[in-house]
Amino acid sequence: MFYNKDIESIIKELNSSITGLSSKEASARLQKYGENKLKEGESESVLKLFLESFKDPLVIILLIAAIIQIIIGEAVESGIIIAVVLLNAVIGVIQAKKAESSLNALKEMSVPHAKVYRNNEKTNVSSHEVVIGDIVSLEAGDIVPADGRIFESESLKINEGMLTGESVPVEKNTDVIENEVGIGDRVNMAFSSSMIVNGRGKMIVTATGMDSEIGKIANLMENADTNQTPLQQKIDEFGKKLGLYILILSAIIFAIEVYRDIHAGTSNNTKEIIISAFMFAVALAVAAIPEALSSIVTIVLSIGTKIMSEKNAIVRRLPAVETLGSTSVICTDKTGTLTQNKMTVVDNYTLGDQNKKATEDFEGISIPFKNADVMNTNFSDMTDKEKLVIIGMLCNDATIADDGTEVGDPTEVALIDFGKSSGLDTKNIRNNLNRISELPFDSDRKLMSTLYKIDGENVMMIKGAPDVVIQNTKYVMENGKSRELTNDDIKRLRNINEMFSELALRVLALGFKKVSKDSLDMDDEKDITLVGFVAMIDPPRESVVHAIKEAREAGIKTVMITGDHKITATAIAKDIGLYEDGDMALSGVELDNMNDEDLYKNIEKISIYARVSPENKIRIVKTWQKKHHVTAMTGDGVNDAPALKQADIGIAMGSGTEVAKDASAMVLVDDNFTSIVNAVEVGRTVYNNIKKSIAYLFAGNLGAIIAIIVAVIFNLPNPFTALQLLFINLVNDSLPAIALGFEGTEEGTMKRKPRPKNEKLLTNEMMREILVRGIIIGAVTIIAQRIGLAKSVNLGVAMSFSTLILSRTLQTLPARSSHHTIFKLGVFSNKIVIGAIVVCLIMFNVILLPSLRSIFTIPMTFGVKELMTCLGLAVLAGILMEISKKIKPSKNEM
Repeated sequence: MFYNKDIESIIKELNSSITGLSSKEASARLQKYGENKLKEGESESVLKLFLESFKDPLVIILLIAAIIQIIIGEAVESGIIIAVVLLNAVIGVIQAKKAESSLNALKEMSVPHAKVYRNNEKTNVSSHEVVIGDIVSLEAGDIVPADGRIFESESLKINEGMLTGESVPVEKNTDVIENEVGIGDRVNMAFSSSMIVNGRGKMIVTATGMDSEIGKIANLMENADTNQTPLQQKIDEFGKKLGLYILILSAIIFAIEVYRDIHAGTSNNTKEIIISAFMFAVALAVAAIPEALSSIVTIVLSIGTKIMSEKNAIVRRLPAVETLGSTSVICTDKTGTLTQNKMTVVDNYTLGDQNKKATEDFEGISIPFKNADVMNTNFSDMTDKEKLVIIGMLCNDATIADDGTEVGDPTEVALIDFGKSSGLDTKNIRNNLNRISELPFDSDRKLMSTLYKIDGENVMMIKGAPDVVIQNTKYVMENGKSRELTNDDIKRLRNINEMFSELALRVLALGFKKVSKDSLDMDDEKDITLVGFVAMIDPPRESVVHAIKEAREAGIKTVMITGDHKITATAIAKDIGLYEDGDMALSGVELDNMNDEDLYKNIEKISIYARVSPENKIRIVKTWQKKHHVTAMTGDGVNDAPALKQADIGIAMGSGTEVAKDASAMVLVDDNFTSIVNAVEVGRTVYNNIKKSIAYLFAGNLGAIIAIIVAVIFNLPNPFTALQLLFINLVNDSLPAIALGFEGTEEGTMKRKPRPKNEKLLTNEMMREILVRGIIIGAVTIIAQRIGLAKSVNLGVAMSFSTLILSRTLQTLPARSSHHTIFKLGVFSNKIVIGAIVVCLIMFNVILLPSLRSIFTIPMTFGVKELMTCLGLAVLAGILMEISKKIKPSKNEM
């Protein structure tokens, strides 16, 4: 912990010197400790990823069936099965390779060169050659090449947002820090890959490569778990069970068929009997396995991504859409997500303000000017409030371009905005009042002064920390008049400063002094006239209060995780309704001192974590996950990347680093918390629609299975060929199942609690729907086969196939809702469903063409009468499905 040590002891400990290392010693250390870069991570080969796609038990069953079909001469059907399996494997490899870029983006942040002292001379070296003990020169515009302890600082400011998440540059000093503090409070340290925005300094390198803070983050990212989404887990679990049931059922069917045919003496050719029985078993397997399920789920998720993109949420990984729907905890950053990421003046004080009360909100304020033509108004004639605005504008180095681009310290930009919101042409005023002299701000004085020629006199404008300005004050302005400062004034000013500070407001004191010379020195900053205070904060976004309330109504806990101070975080959290009575707020150090058991017990009460480290963030996410919560995590910096990867769904900010985006599953274009809540609603809708698609597929498959089992029991011919079932499963059923993905959001979607993480894919209510619709489809299919068998076996196959395909197509209408009839929903309210049904009916008519009939085993004896019979049975099936909703209405569940 080098920030706790003085520079002399550090130099001694690292066996270095204030003038740097020799080239020989640096080379020896480079050999000993290795290069200053992040280690390469091993990536899985394309072949390994491809082969992993074949671990799915349903895929294995299909491949075995396809291989045996090739052996017995059924090449067409086996070719179709193999093609489908290979296509799914290729898609899986492409998705997996896209997820490997997080660590690579982190490596690209390494710095090409650094200024170090070697052999008593300053020289440029590759950043990879920087070693522990090197003395590094730091200047504005440089990127820090390694972690180090600062021992020289001249107005040094470093932007550490990529590590802490806070955009305000950190003022650095050389003082020893006595206590244990988090990264954001180690003001005597510089960290690898952070950027120097002001001043200059020197540091001694204390850590390089994977031992630096950014190296620790890389290590965390490498070791963070990549979790399956709830839907992926359920589909995998269901696939294993379904595969086992299909194998058992197919084996039973095969055994029954072989036993019955041999004992019945239907054929003397054993091989022929086995092939016939096997084709029955294959037909059952093909009927039961939803070959298009994976593709349909992917397409429905893609529909969700399009809707989310319209709501400012870009999905990088498809399963994230569904994961959002089951999210029960959102761990969100404060700056820029809950707040506007823009310092804003929200209050002010002058001695003329009587009975001053604390602001009740954090909205930006303005000061109405008596005369907006400031250039023709004497400074001495302005009110105290007007003087506050003018001093804030002129004692200021920030600029705001015509296009709105802000350049400069966020605090100073806020003062410029304060002038603009008060109706002033800030650019014109500053251009017409030439600055004669200045004393730049530094962390030792905690003051900044500028000198202007105003009304023929030299007027020094001054701003700084209230306690320092008060110490240098001799006069005060009260109601437009200047008088000497009294002890009562000091007491009142300090009380006001304390009141603002308790609200986590950043306070600046503003004053002026008339001087007789054209240059300034530090003695001029004494005996000033204090005008008053301005108080500022990064205020909450307007829509956040409603969004947090909506999330709470939806059963979602919102947790703030920020690099800012606890008092600031708590003030914002209370203002937006995130922090309630009984909640807890912890700093990173307090969290480090809490053991895992206490954190597990108290985590549901903790609403705020402040000044946290990357390790803290991962620990928070993992603890929520141990409680079986689906956890979303937002972030924008490099420090957020490990937790983004660990979370069930990582959400990066559009303005954030590429590392954070690559580690995330979703990116918010507008950095707005409200967009997350909107995306949750889309996620819940998508999951509902996926369930509708799954129920649609399984009900149709169940109907086919019932027809096959009945045929086996009653010793009837096989009602379908494997090719017919493949056509239905892969082609005909796909369009209606996809169309169900376009169903709108159901009423009350965001009033329900998130579904439990351990909820079964097929809930009891969903099973009932599948059984009812499957039995109805199976029944009408069996009836159709019996009608056709009266004339021929082939006609029986044709009529069972036609009735199955038509009833499964028309099943799309009742599948739109488990509790509302199609008439209540509106027959044409989802036009895409109607379009899918029409296309399916057209495709069915195409396979009735003479040239295609033989392929699908449809004899020429299958005419209009038989077609109308099948269509009538299919319509009857649809009517019965709608009636079943009224017999036992479904519960409206997620």
